[in-house]
Amino acid sequence: MAKVNIRNEIRFILNGQDVVLSSVAPDETLLDWLRLNRSLRGTKEGCAEGDCGACTVLVGKLAAGGLVYESVNACIRFLGSLDGTHVVTVEHLHGAPGHLHPVQQAMVDFHGSQCGFCTPGFIMSLYGLWMKSPDPSDAAIEKALQGNLCRCTGYEAIMRAARAISSYGKVAKDPLAIERKTITARLKAMHDGARVEIGAGKKRLIVPADADDFAAVLDKEPGATVVAGSTDVGLWVTKHMRDISPVVFIGALDGLCGISEDKGVITIGAGVTYTEAFSKLSSRIPALGALVDRIGGEQVRNMGTIGGNIANGSPIGDTPPPLIALGATLTLRKGEKRRTILLEKFFIAYGKQDRQPGEFVEAVHVPIPAATTKFAVHKITKRRDEDITAALGAFFLTLARDGTVSDVRIAYGGMAATPKRASAVEGALLGKPWTEQTVEAAMAEYVRDFTPLTDMRASAEYRALAARNLLLRFFAETSGTGAPVQVTRHEAA
Repeated sequence: MAKVNIRNEIRFILNGQDVVLSSVAPDETLLDWLRLNRSLRGTKEGCAEGDCGACTVLVGKLAAGGLVYESVNACIRFLGSLDGTHVVTVEHLHGAPGHLHPVQQAMVDFHGSQCGFCTPGFIMSLYGLWMKSPDPSDAAIEKALQGNLCRCTGYEAIMRAARAISSYGKVAKDPLAIERKTITARLKAMHDGARVEIGAGKKRLIVPADADDFAAVLDKEPGATVVAGSTDVGLWVTKHMRDISPVVFIGALDGLCGISEDKGVITIGAGVTYTEAFSKLSSRIPALGALVDRIGGEQVRNMGTIGGNIANGSPIGDTPPPLIALGATLTLRKGEKRRTILLEKFFIAYGKQDRQPGEFVEAVHVPIPAATTKFAVHKITKRRDEDITAALGAFFLTLARDGTVSDVRIAYGGMAATPKRASAVEGALLGKPWTEQTVEAAMAEYVRDFTPLTDMRASAEYRALAARNLLLRFFAETSGTGAPVQVTRHEAA
């Protein structure tokens, strides 16, 4: 491996100003830095866990399509992860001299603000949406605002404001559009191919130059905390006050952010965010696209990665069960050595994965199901959007010509200490006719596969009943019985 230059500072653009920082704590959040160091207090702390959206800012990053701006949660976004980006806060918005920005004016005129605490976050989320889609549908507006909570307005006034933004101005005349070429050039100049190292001893942060450099760094620092999107690690700091030093930030690393398809298999790099994966997954495996839409809010999907969701091994992670049901494999890397294993074999016990010191998840490989295969994912939560899973079931089914089950894989999250297949249930279905009688008999086998726990999200009894009923639902959806399918309120209208 070629020698990598080392830089002892992070560089990014804040609104219109270049920022160079040589003193950054590994666990310092963007929200704290904005408010305490730059007195930019339009960005608020509400929940400190990426749930309410009051801290929303935009982060622009260089991508294959050019400069892309996305809404993110500043409360759980670490300052060290911002090297080579453009951070935009609500203070940067402005219209013509003496006038508000179109998003702000629409919110004023349509009474989209009452107490005002959450308003800057809504403004920034709508700003990000407006730049991508000047005339969005109601469904697109609601998706963009999934991660923004308001206790005052009831949202309808905000929806009216969102529909009206383009009547106040054109995207082409927005400052971020006018400055796009200039900002792009400035960001490219910041990308010098160097590794960033700040701090000494344990209190260090490292931003590797690329995936190869990351492999070398982790080989020497196997105990470091690896942070991709920080949608989970951020809460370790803000809620649990954990010391995560030293930290290696791997978001947007070259070599980890690719998504491709070859011979019926989609390969997703460990640094690919939910947002970046959505287009490919929704077009090739629609059930996964629908699931991604329910993972966190837009800000979380813009930060969180599928690789991180797998690597942290949470029993309620949303992506492992469907990927297990699809027969996905995982590439693990340590230094220059790689090995590939079945994803389901990666999860050993609670908090324990098949990963050696210095080894990391490099990519996940997802087979695209055949057209004749039936595949579905169902997520159970207390509220539909932006909520943590109580139980999630994923179902993969292939029927023989005579209507019997020739292949079946069923996996659950929230039902055991790890994401886990329902092996006994699968055994009760395999080779049997795909009938309600067969399914009801198989439902009795769930007690052999799972002993769920009771917690704040659901009781053990509820989880057990829901898991059985999800199989019955999958049968109803795939058996031609004419059972009603889930319909969104936009489709119903």
